[in-house]
Amino acid sequence: MKPVSVGVIGAGYWGPNLIRNFYCLPEADLQVVCDRKQERLDHIRSLYPGVCTTPNLEDLLNTDIEAVAIATPVSTHYSIAMACLRAGKHVLVEKPLARTSQEARELVETARAMGRLIMAGHTFLYNPAVVALKEIISSGEIGQIFYIQSTRVNLGLYQPDTNVIWDLAPHDISILFYILGMEPISVSARGGMYLNHGVHDVAHVTLNFESKIMADLHVSWLDPCKIRRITIVGNKKMIVYDDIEQEEKVKIYDKGIDVQPYNDTYEDFHLAYRYGDVVTYPVKWEEPLMVECRHFLECIRTGSPVRSDGVQGMKVIQVLEAAQKSLSNGGTGEIITW
Repeated sequence: MKPVSVGVIGAGYWGPNLIRNFYCLPEADLQVVCDRKQERLDHIRSLYPGVCTTPNLEDLLNTDIEAVAIATPVSTHYSIAMACLRAGKHVLVEKPLARTSQEARELVETARAMGRLIMAGHTFLYNPAVVALKEIISSGEIGQIFYIQSTRVNLGLYQPDTNVIWDLAPHDISILFYILGMEPISVSARGGMYLNHGVHDVAHVTLNFESKIMADLHVSWLDPCKIRRITIVGNKKMIVYDDIEQEEKVKIYDKGIDVQPYNDTYEDFHLAYRYGDVVTYPVKWEEPLMVECRHFLECIRTGSPVRSDGVQGMKVIQVLEAAQKSLSNGGTGEIITW
């Protein structure tokens, strides 16, 4: 197939990673990079001499490129993505898709009206270890899920136009959507503002799903250790996914507690603790962003369903909005209306 012609908007923090992947993928023809800062464009030109650069968005919109990847501040996502869709481009937007669910909904509706694809950059859905989590859960090996604990903390990086929930929690919310195949019914959140008044840099978010599944998320920009860990507790077995681990990212623990048959007296009641083997689940590693970029291009060419489409991106924002409301109201539970 002929490569998909691609442009990238934003060459700051995350943009260079998109540029590198689209440049390397044979399915893509990276033609244009757009950024307001000339020094960033000069740097990109030094690395990729054959790629055109421009500080003007209109220059990119007026080209005949088919697809655009956007890696700019969240406050600009809506306006830039909308302009690209109206110019007839397929669009990949880094998370979160927009500032509000209403903006996200308008992007989804415009993409549908234009016959174009819009994709949210939830990169962890293309992480082989996360795909492994879904495989294990779907197989029924761990049984009924009781609860999920996720920790995503580090020292920095502070974002200029958002708080820690909007910065870090989208990863875990999108992962939960993917591995559970369902949306939460309610959310509550509490947190603290320590370095910048008005901006939460530490937060705890609790999501409640059908079947009494509870997921607790801990996100922080103020932790001395970088931790990226998800624990999934089932009634048969348990899973630990450690993204920092180099070799053994996913482990299945044959551990649990069995309630013994009903007894007549309290003295007869007891639990049976099970301590079995710990097995490393095989994960064939590939850079998640490369998988995501390849998936974007494949969906453009074949029309196949997008794993992290605009609707999923919008639903993640709906959860974030409800969590933000709870955060502002002292941690009250908020029902999420889908």
